[in-house]
Amino acid sequence: MQDELKDTSLCRVILDSIADGVFTVNADRQITSFNRAAERITGVPASRALKCKCYEVFQADICQSDCALEKTLKTGIGIQDLRAQILNSSGASVPVSISTAVLKDEAGRIRGAVESFHDLSTVERLRKELTRNYGFEDIISKSRVLNKMFTIIPDVAESESSVLIQGPFGSGRELLARVLHRMSPRRDQEWIQVNCGTLPPTLLEAEVFGYLKGAFPEARNSKPGKLAAAEKGTIYFNEIGEMPMSMQVKLQRLLRDGEYESLGASRAQKADVRVIASTNRDLKELVAQGRFRDDLYFRLVVVKLELPPLKERREDIPYLIDHFIHRFNARKGKNILGVSPEAMDLLMRYEFPGNIRELESLIEYGFAVCRGRVIEVGHLPNELQSFHSARLAAASALRYHDYPDEPTRIREVLRRHRGHLGHACRDLGFHRTTLWRKMKQYGIYRNEYTDSY
Repeated sequence: MQDELKDTSLCRVILDSIADGVFTVNADRQITSFNRAAERITGVPASRALKCKCYEVFQADICQSDCALEKTLKTGIGIQDLRAQILNSSGASVPVSISTAVLKDEAGRIRGAVESFHDLSTVERLRKELTRNYGFEDIISKSRVLNKMFTIIPDVAESESSVLIQGPFGSGRELLARVLHRMSPRRDQEWIQVNCGTLPPTLLEAEVFGYLKGAFPEARNSKPGKLAAAEKGTIYFNEIGEMPMSMQVKLQRLLRDGEYESLGASRAQKADVRVIASTNRDLKELVAQGRFRDDLYFRLVVVKLELPPLKERREDIPYLIDHFIHRFNARKGKNILGVSPEAMDLLMRYEFPGNIRELESLIEYGFAVCRGRVIEVGHLPNELQSFHSARLAAASALRYHDYPDEPTRIREVLRRHRGHLGHACRDLGFHRTTLWRKMKQYGIYRNEYTDSY
């Protein structure tokens, strides 16, 4: 009996010395032990936690739908590093990483389970700090162009000026428009979106300006348009370059006089709306071609914001990948740590015709097929793997290409890899010290190639 008490006391000392929270439950998920770190992280004393059901203490986001302990008790299989959010005694959300294991008696029967949980609050604070340094609201960027734009966004949002956002498909135009609305004095009013390229001209006009009964044969009842729905708020015209000329006249009047006419109406009505528009086309060129009204263009372009394609802001790719991985971990209940160096290298070199939207889709695909903790090249779609194979084949051909001399070969490889020594060594078949020695011998300087983007 005394030996048993000594063992129990020793276990208690060991558990209380661990920095991670640890608790045990019986087969009914009632807490049977609760260490000091668990008390500190949850704010719940052991005296209150003991004999309670685990979900009564933790109130985690997985308790009702995907309980780790319940799975472990049913299957006998432990779970490692599952991300979750618990509520502490103050009602604040605490991010944790959970691991579980079963507890068996001498006969091998499951009698309960143990769970350890690691407080990720510091990690999350650092991640948010990184996002704050390289982001604005939901827009993630380290590029000089976008960070310069971030400095004027609050002032642009506060103004009542119309805004034109230009950028290719998938570059985040709608996201930027929503940020402008959320930061504006109209943030508590409606956000209404109009997609100019999806409807025939007559239907688009009726959708935006509304119509009165009898305005056209199908108009059996009057219907207010999206402008009326956006009153006091913001109306966003996506792909405004596709807007028919007949509507451009009416929109120009709205921007000039703050009024418009519904189809079939004989009198104009006032509108109090903020107009934001976006396009993937060069509106100036459309004006020159006579396909977009110049008076509307100059009304729209009071503030013009341009979003570059992703291939022109490659420094943002690692931050965007981290952002998407964090989002999909939370959404899909996974615990992917990141992408492998080879996959990152591939993504950094890919052209991304679909821009940020394509990168997000690639990472989501990786989540769907990855069963481990790291997304590898093999977890990316076939077209990316074909691109990877083509690169390797080109690198292999380059390695054995008959250049006139060795210095020319080294210079060409450095130029291709923009001065990246690791990639150059791989293609040349040299050790890094060998490459350094040969560069010194031939008077080749790495910084000649690092800026050759």
